[in-house]
Amino acid sequence: MKRWRSWSRRRRVLISLALAFVLLIPLPLSALAISLRIAYTGDATAQTRGQDAIWLGHAWVDGRKTAADITALADQLQGTGIRDLYVHTGPLEHDGTLPLAKVSPKARWFTDAIHQALPKLRVQAWLGDVLQPEKSPGMDLDDAAVRTRVTETSEQVLAQGFDGIHFDMEPVRSGSQGFLKLLDQVHAMTSARNVPLSVAAAQINPAPGLNGLLVGVSGQSKWWTKSYFGAVASRVEQIAVMSYDTWTPLESLYGGYVARQTKMALEVTPPNVDLLMGLPFYWEDNFSHRGSAETVQAAIRGAQLGLNKSTRQNFGLALYVDFAATPDHWSTYRDMWCDNLT
Repeated sequence: MKRWRSWSRRRRVLISLALAFVLLIPLPLSALAISLRIAYTGDATAQTRGQDAIWLGHAWVDGRKTAADITALADQLQGTGIRDLYVHTGPLEHDGTLPLAKVSPKARWFTDAIHQALPKLRVQAWLGDVLQPEKSPGMDLDDAAVRTRVTETSEQVLAQGFDGIHFDMEPVRSGSQGFLKLLDQVHAMTSARNVPLSVAAAQINPAPGLNGLLVGVSGQSKWWTKSYFGAVASRVEQIAVMSYDTWTPLESLYGGYVARQTKMALEVTPPNVDLLMGLPFYWEDNFSHRGSAETVQAAIRGAQLGLNKSTRQNFGLALYVDFAATPDHWSTYRDMWCDNLT
């Protein structure tokens, strides 16, 4: 009887959870889906302001690329709005150090070669690591010594000829004070050298309570609050939203999602800070990223709709990533976003 009562209680709990999911979760998500579909309607006419960027893989600094590859890259970038290159120079060690001579032995070769081939472009060192508490082992940004070593590493990387530092540290939990302290510390160093600090940013929470629900269920954090996004943006010269891997199943919903993200990011990004929206230059088909939904076309149209009639000039798209891009990705980007350059 005692065992039966225990099972009976567990069964009631399971039934209650199932009812909560059936009755409570689909309604808000259905409303969100409808609002995203509506956000994907209207005129989309915005064009590049010449403030775009592209993430480049590690092969450019580890010895796999040649002078011929530099020439091909320069040809690929002609006639686009790309101004910044984020070249993967890390990953950082969990303690904040980087054995640069071992990990990126051709960094100086790349910066010299690309400055000669494309002197108007900025070359930023893309540095990152996985973070605690979600990832263990991982970097602990609440540790002041780790933050100091990341700052020292960033300074050493700039000595290789880079024009700026670009951080992509994941996952940064919304509200993380360690991350803000790191940005303050590194920004003091980059400002003294008159070079930009930029950051790859998480998406903004698309619905109240959604990120809290995710943390409660899985322990993982995906989205930032608008206020935290603004706090990060106020500490850098450039912020690039990783507006992909959105869990959206349809192209129209993804485009509407990017439109919504663009509008929210515009609201909290200081006017003097460059805002870029990520463009999925790759194909995957899994739980977080449906390749048929997260298309280049939908992302560009979503950014255009989110930008709408804004006259903001320091806005762009950030293309992720060079080694997974196809000719169709490039042609869609050029046709939809760079037509005003031809």
